[in-house]
Amino acid sequence: MKNKNYSAVYRIIHWSIAISMVLLLITILLRLTWMNKNNVAEIIQNYLNTTDQALTQDQLIVLAKKIRQPMWDWHIYLGYVLTGLFTIRFFLPFFGEMKLQNPFNKELILKEKFQNWIYLIFYGCVVISLSTGLLIKFGSKELKSSMEEIHLLSIYYLVAFIILHIGGVLWSEFTNQKGILSKIVSGNRKNDEK
Repeated sequence: MKNKNYSAVYRIIHWSIAISMVLLLITILLRLTWMNKNNVAEIIQNYLNTTDQALTQDQLIVLAKKIRQPMWDWHIYLGYVLTGLFTIRFFLPFFGEMKLQNPFNKELILKEKFQNWIYLIFYGCVVISLSTGLLIKFGSKELKSSMEEIHLLSIYYLVAFIILHIGGVLWSEFTNQKGILSKIVSGNRKNDEK
């Protein structure tokens, strides 16, 4: 396996994308769990039960959505950031950075071909997620429902990729690419000689 060096540009883009994706995932998980509109509405209802006030279920849901809106705005902002980062990421190969690997290259071993396919599938899924997110925000109302259905599938590939990526990096770190973790953080292999 080739010994890779990670430039500062590579590392900055890599970690910026990684952090953006983790933060996006957190907003998704919050929306599906603690900040779920029904959970928030129930908390409001439980509080109102201790007072003389009452709201209908529809009013509770509207209020719950307003309470969680600032958190969801961050999802949208992070989507814009990720769109920008991926645009930069796809232009970098034209400047000799972060080249996209060809899984059809006959010189690659099976593991490298598998890795390259995973990345290509991942990039395709990210482009679909970002495109559908932008269409939900800026597209026609007629498209919104179908785009939301596709966009919701993002959580599955994102979680799967994160697990595969971290697992693959750890596998490499403890087998044939010792020092890969320190190289992606600092750019240098821990044991490299100067």
